Amino acid sequence: MTDRMPTFERKILAAIQHGLGESITPFRDLAAGVGAEVGNVLAVLRAWKKDGRLRRIGAIVSHFKAGLPAGAMVVWRVKAEHVERAGALFADFEQVSHVYERGATADWPYSLYTMVHGRSDKDVGLVVGRMSRISGISDYRVLSTIEELKKVPPKYPGNAE
Repeated sequence: MTDRMPTFERKILAAIQHGLGESITPFRDLAAGVGAEVGNVLAVLRAWKKDGRLRRIGAIVSHFKAGLPAGAMVVWRVKAEHVERAGALFADFEQVSHVYERGATADWPYSLYTMVHGRSDKDVGLVVGRMSRISGISDYRVLSTIEELKKVPPKYPGNAE
């Protein structure tokens, strides 16, 4: 991606690899960091999006910082023909940030994974109980979060740092 990239675009690529700042004006901050107007930086990002060099820019949310220090990965044993329905149902819970499917195995029969957040372990447990009752799925495991690992943005080879 960087072989024939103009210097200005290389600066933007290098800057966004460190992630956007934790401010209410992340793109303005990015522009200031590369010595440009925010409109010019946004134009480059839009062009990258349009031509497929950029798929998306996503937020990495710290649930701890957002006031939701309790969390658990909940794994559900769901028959293949019910996964989509259950996944859609679970995704409607505001306390659920992730829902995804993984293949079950003989040793691990759980195929649907959800990340549930709350202010306390008790709150998380109440939500999980409600999810179970509403879905009719009673075979699940709650894997409580012990510590949040450092979240980092992806790095791309060949960038101008």
